[in-house]
Amino acid sequence: MPDLPQPSPPCPRCSQLEVELAKLRARIEDLERSQKRQAAPFSKGDPNSAPKRPGRKPGEDYGIKAHREPPRTFDETLDTPCPSSCPHCGGKVEPEGIESQYQDEIVRSHIRRRFHNGYGRCRQCRRVVRSRHPLQTSTATGAAAAQVGPDAQALIVRMNKELGASHQKISRHFKSTFGLSITRGGVTQIILRAAFRCGSAYRDILIFVRRSEEVYADETGWKVGGWLHWLWGFVTRMATAYLIRPSRGADVPEEVLSPDYAGFFGHDGWAPYDRFKEAIHGTCNTHLLGRCRNLLKVATAGAVRFPRAVKAILQAGLALRDRRDAGQISPQGVAVARGRLESKLLRLLGSRMTHPGNAKLANHMARHFDQIFTYLRIPGVEATNWMGEQAMRPAVVNRKVWGGNRTPRGAIAQSCLMSVLRTCVQQGHDGLDFISRTLRAPPGHAPKIIAVPAS
Repeated sequence: MPDLPQPSPPCPRCSQLEVELAKLRARIEDLERSQKRQAAPFSKGDPNSAPKRPGRKPGEDYGIKAHREPPRTFDETLDTPCPSSCPHCGGKVEPEGIESQYQDEIVRSHIRRRFHNGYGRCRQCRRVVRSRHPLQTSTATGAAAAQVGPDAQALIVRMNKELGASHQKISRHFKSTFGLSITRGGVTQIILRAAFRCGSAYRDILIFVRRSEEVYADETGWKVGGWLHWLWGFVTRMATAYLIRPSRGADVPEEVLSPDYAGFFGHDGWAPYDRFKEAIHGTCNTHLLGRCRNLLKVATAGAVRFPRAVKAILQAGLALRDRRDAGQISPQGVAVARGRLESKLLRLLGSRMTHPGNAKLANHMARHFDQIFTYLRIPGVEATNWMGEQAMRPAVVNRKVWGGNRTPRGAIAQSCLMSVLRTCVQQGHDGLDFISRTLRAPPGHAPKIIAVPAS
């Protein structure tokens, strides 16, 4: 009987590919399942089996043990006499003194005002002239005589654009909390009217951002009437401008900054931002580190060396920044260390790539090589795009609640009011007070939100 051929030994390379394929399939299945879950954007897997103890650690690093300070002035003082009998045993209580407790409370009510406005007719042009009280938002009469006050309108704007409450929830809240009836349509009209009144402030914000020497940008998906649009955010340290547009191309940042913008431009490496040839670019190191971590999750064998080495170089750059900011290294030392990191990264990017993911990351970093360590060349600029990311987060939360805007007019109001409220926070203004004063201002006398720099 002839000898049967012996099976060939398993190929190590094939076994390695099978393991890598199994990991990728498991990763794809997990991503597909996460997209179908209702809580997918907030799901981070199973909780830690040994979580850290909540709260601050005791010791010198705990910080100040703060407490609520008693108010300096009081609107009312309430006296409660000492109990005459003990609630525990029924014995007689002998008074010894008085203790004070303080409370900050809100009043659940609304004020009904009636304005008696004088009016007359000009003897020269024969037009009707009406008086206007500082608390009025308009001089309308007749069917439009019954209105909602400026503070209530400002609160509606904040609840919708900053806190993400829907029109129905706002209507229900005003009825149950203040006893003020207002329909969903009324909420909509108030928001649109407030956006129109804040138009001059919004234009000032856009001008300020365009003339700023340091801008960070980010964008995220948005819906207008069910159609895909993009919410753009352009952030400076003093103002934030939002725009909602159907495009995700370079035309939107060029609309805000102008094509010849020559300041520092921080972003996440999205290709349209590269159209700004005169700008000093800084790409987000956090995004690059995230791509390295994603590659390390699926890479096997020698494919892990590239993302691991890139991650180490990026982290070394951030550590160098921290030493510079702490005054532990001189500017010359920073320049020498930065040059070494750039040389090391350049050699790494020039090596031969066989893994598709590594090759894609290497090509991206090679195209943006001069932007990676900009923060080490220019003190004060950010190494990441955290300012742009933070500006997007409130909008993303609102998008989770009510999806976007129903009409283009609503999208314009969204952009305007979000910009005003966010800039008020950056400027140290009270957003409610600013919108209320804007609603009360006569035409042409709206308050300024920011000082626009000279061109």
